This record gives sequence, C-alpha cells and structure tokens, in this order.
Amino acid sequence: MVRIIGGIIGLGFAFVLLLAFIGTVRTPAPAATAAEEFHVQPRSAGLSSDGVFGKFDLRQVQRGFQVYKDVCSSCHSLHMVSFRDLKDLGYTDPEVKAIAKQWDDKAKQPTFDAKTGQAGERGNIPSDRLPMVYYAAQGSPPDLSLIAKARHGGGDYVYSLLTGYKEQPAELLKRFPDAKTPDGLYFNPHFANLNIAMPPPLTADGQVQYTDGTPATVDQMAKDVSAFLVWTAEPTLQKRHSAGFATLAFLLLFCFLAYGAYQSVWAGKKH
Repeated sequence: MVRIIGGIIGLGFAFVLLLAFIGTVRTPAPAATAAEEFHVQPRSAGLSSDGVFGKFDLRQVQRGFQVYKDVCSSCHSLHMVSFRDLKDLGYTDPEVKAIAKQWDDKAKQPTFDAKTGQAGERGNIPSDRLPMVYYAAQGSPPDLSLIAKARHGGGDYVYSLLTGYKEQPAELLKRFPDAKTPDGLYFNPHFANLNIAMPPPLTADGQVQYTDGTPATVDQMAKDVSAFLVWTAEPTLQKRHSAGFATLAFLLLFCFLAYGAYQSVWAGKKH
C-alpha cells in the first residue's frame, strides 16, 4: 500500500513538471524592445591602461584632466579627487596650488561658522577635494570620480558615449514608431535606453587648447578624458599590477622551494 501511494505521488509530481514544461515551451518570447535591438556595445578606445600589463600615459591623462576642467567640470563633480592627487600625474606643487587657486572661479569650498551659524565660502587649497557641483533640480549629473568603474566597459564606455551621438536610424523608427527620441533628449546607441539627457559635450575640434601641442580632435579629446576618468576611478592601478606580479613570482618561487624540500625529505623513502 505504501509503495502504491508513493508511486501515485511520484506520478503526480511528474505530471505537474510536464505541465510546467509544456507551458514554458508554449509561452511566446517577449517582443524585443528598441533598446535591446539597437543598443551598441562600447568600442575600444585603445587606452594604455588596458589589460594586465596596462599603465597610464601621464601626458594623455594630463590632457584628459584639461578636457574635464574646461568642458565637464561645469556640470559634473569629481569630489573623490583632491587637488594634491594631481601630483601623481606629474604636476608640481606650485602647479597644483595654481590649479586650486584657478578653481575659485568655478566653485569654492563651503564653510560653516558653528558660533554664528553662518554659511560661507573660502578659496581652494591643494589639500581640498574638488568642489561639488550643486543643482537645485532633481536628476543632477552624476559625479564622475568612479564612473569608469561603475559602467560596464570602463574607459571604453566613456569614450564610446562621448563620440556616439547621432541621429536616430530610419530602421529604428520604422520598426519602433513609438521610440522616437523625446524633445530635450539625445539619441546615443551606447546609452542603456538609447536616449540621454546630456547634450553632446564635445562638439568641435579645437574645443580645448592642449598645452603640449597635440591636435585636439573630438576623438582625441574623448580618448584623453576617458583615460583621465580611468585614473580617477583607480589611481593605484599600476601599483596593483606591480603588487600582483610580485605576488605571483613569490608564489611560484615558494612552490618550487616547497617541491624541492619535499623531494629532499622523502628521497629514498618507500611508501
């Protein structure tokens, strides 16, 4: 009797699983959306920091900082970077101090007097972080300190986004008539939902005057600022790579010595 009941229960479970399988097979696949069909993966920017052997091209990263300062800083904060961190890019102490002083024209450091309750501002000094950019409305542009780590593709994503603005393809509008880019937004196939609120920030060659004489094409400026934002997101990348290789070398040497010790201890012994 117990076996019969167990068999009936087993058949019942098998029947339920069969119904679930049939229902899954018959369920039509959801219709593809415009974002799924026309989203484009990031293109390679060919940055020197890519790969396990990557390291920063400090001249390029300095140019990227110049692009950020002249183009991006009016909207996007970089609050996790201090002015004195720029010394890692090759700037001298007087240059860092001058950069902090020049930043007073953009934004100063907020202050608060606990005795009087008065809020105020003071000038930037090298030990300060780059001042925040404040917006009264919702949807403020994101802080860019970690953007290269927060987005799939890292620097390639930033580069592709900056150079990816274009008109909507006719094929998209033909297949998805309701997917027309709304007024106030801009079509960019590298953005997740294809429509982004940020206007194209790099609009013409020569928008930034590089101090090292490099031609400031839109493509070059996009690569340079991407390299800079990779650095802001992971300034210790080169040290991490060096530490990783040193650790691997130590482990290989340790394994070799351990194997030699094993052979020496067990030499001539029978198991």
